[in-house]
Amino acid sequence: MKTRYSHILMLAGAVLAFVPILAVDYLLDAYVQVREKDASQQYVRTITSQIAIASDDAIAALRRILAESPSLCTPTFVANVQVAIETSLNIKQVLVENADGVQYCDAFGRTVSYSPLSRALPVPGRTETITMVQLGDMDMPALKITQGFGDLRRVSAFLPLLGQTKETLAEGINAGGMMRVSLTDGSAIMTIGDASGFDRRGTSTDFVYAQGFAGELPLKVEYAMPFAMARAGYADLDVSFTVLACLMSAAFLIMALQYVRTSRVPAFDLERGIARGEIKPYYQPVINLRTGELVGCEVLCRWEKKNGEIVFPGAFIDYAEITGLAIPMTLSLMQQVKYDLADLCMLMPDMKVAINLFEGHFRDDSIVEDVQAIFGDTSVNYRQLVFEITERHPLANSMVANSVIAGLHALGCRLAMDDMGTGHSNLAYLGTLGIDIIKIDRIFVDMIKPGTTQVPVLDGLIAMAKDLDCEIVAEGVETEAQALYLRARGVLQAQGFIFAPALKNSAFKELALALHANKPGPVRIQLADAIVASAA
Repeated sequence: MKTRYSHILMLAGAVLAFVPILAVDYLLDAYVQVREKDASQQYVRTITSQIAIASDDAIAALRRILAESPSLCTPTFVANVQVAIETSLNIKQVLVENADGVQYCDAFGRTVSYSPLSRALPVPGRTETITMVQLGDMDMPALKITQGFGDLRRVSAFLPLLGQTKETLAEGINAGGMMRVSLTDGSAIMTIGDASGFDRRGTSTDFVYAQGFAGELPLKVEYAMPFAMARAGYADLDVSFTVLACLMSAAFLIMALQYVRTSRVPAFDLERGIARGEIKPYYQPVINLRTGELVGCEVLCRWEKKNGEIVFPGAFIDYAEITGLAIPMTLSLMQQVKYDLADLCMLMPDMKVAINLFEGHFRDDSIVEDVQAIFGDTSVNYRQLVFEITERHPLANSMVANSVIAGLHALGCRLAMDDMGTGHSNLAYLGTLGIDIIKIDRIFVDMIKPGTTQVPVLDGLIAMAKDLDCEIVAEGVETEAQALYLRARGVLQAQGFIFAPALKNSAFKELALALHANKPGPVRIQLADAIVASAA
C-alpha cells in the first residue's frame, strides 16, 4: 500500500510540477461553473416559484368567486370580488368583459385600462387561459388569468408577474447578466439587464445559464451572465491557488491524499462504531431572534472513536445512508436523546428537538413504531419532536412515504424540510409532504453581508415559506448583520455559530438552563462562548 501511494504521489507531483497553472485554471473554471450554475438555478427556481404561487392563488380565487356568485356583476358578485382582492397578496383587479373586450363590470366600478402583450394561451390541465398585459401604469407586466362564463362573457383576474419592481430585480442581477421572462411560444415578456450579448453568444460555455418553468403555466424564466464576469469575481482565489500550486504542489497533494485516506470509512468500521455506541448526539441550539430564548435544538452526530479521534458526519453520513446503516444509527441517536434531554424537556415543555431522518426511513413505516417505542413513556413529548428530511434527496412519492408522514403527524410530531433551496422541490411536492417547518440553508444566509439591504433569492425563499404557512428556521447564522436582516423579515428562529456550535450534552444543558433562567432578554452570546470554551 505504501509503495502504491508513493507511486501516485510521485506521478501527481511530476504532473503538478510541469503544469500547475493549467491545472489551477482548469479546476477553478470547473468550480466557478458549478457554483455559479447552482446559484443561477436557485435564482430561477425562486422566480418561477413566486410566479407559480401567485397564479395558483389567483386561479383558486377566481374559481371561488364564480362558485359563490350565481350571476355576474351583481352586488353579491362585486362583494365576492372585493373580498378576494382584500385577502390576496397578488390580485389587483377582477374584470368581466365579452369576447370583443367590451367591459361590463370590475371590482371598483371603473374602466380597466390594459393592453395585451401576448395572445391568450391555455394552461395545461386547467380551463383558464393566461395573457400577458400591461395594466394601467404598473411598472411590472401583469398576468391576466381568464375563465369563460357561458358563451359570451369572460371573467379575468389581474396580478403582477412578480411582487418586486424592475429596479429591485435589476439590483439583484450581476453586471453583464440578464433575466428574461418569456412565453413558451417564444414571445419575450420582460427582460432585466442586457440580453443582446447572450443572444449573440458563440458557444454554450460563454455564459452561465439556467432556465425554469413556472409550474404549469406556459412561462419560461431564463437567467444568464457572462462566464468571464463570473470568473473575474474569483481573481484573488486564482492568484492564491496558482502561487500555492507552483510553490507547494507536492505538499498540498500529500495532505490531500492523506485526508482522503484517513476519511475513508469501511462499512464494518461504521457498523462496529454504531454497535459500540460511538455515534454520539451533539445539540445545536435554536434561538428566538426576538426574545433571545432557547426554542429548541437540532440533533447532530459525531463519531467518537475509542482512540479519541472525532469524525465529523460529512465523512460517513452519505455512506451510512447508501449502506442502510443510517437506520440503526438514527435509532441509537434517538435512544441517547431520550436519556440526555428527558429532564430538560420536562422543564421546558415548549422546547423542540429536531432529529434528522433519511430517505431510507420512508421506505417502510417501522420508523413510526420506533418513535413510539423510544419516546412513548418518557417526558419527551411527541409534540416536542421535529423530524427533518433533506431537500437534497427527495422522497419517492409512494403510499409508504405518505403513510410514514401521516403516522408521525398523527403522533403529534412535526416535519421540517432541511437544506431548503438546495434541491429540486416544487410547491406541489412540498404540499404533498405536509411540511410544518422550512429550514433555510446557510448558503443563502451567507449572502447577507454588512450593509446588505436585499437578497432576492433569500427573500424569495422566506416569502415562499410564509405563503405555505410554515415556520422558518435559518441555519448557519454567524454574524449580527445576518441575525438582524433575518429578524427584520420575520424569521425569528435561527441556529449558527453566533450562538453556539453543536455541543455535547452537558454543555448544551448548561447553556439551556442558563438561558432559561435569564429569560426574557437578549441573546447572551458571551454566555454561550463561555460554555463552549468550558466544554472544549
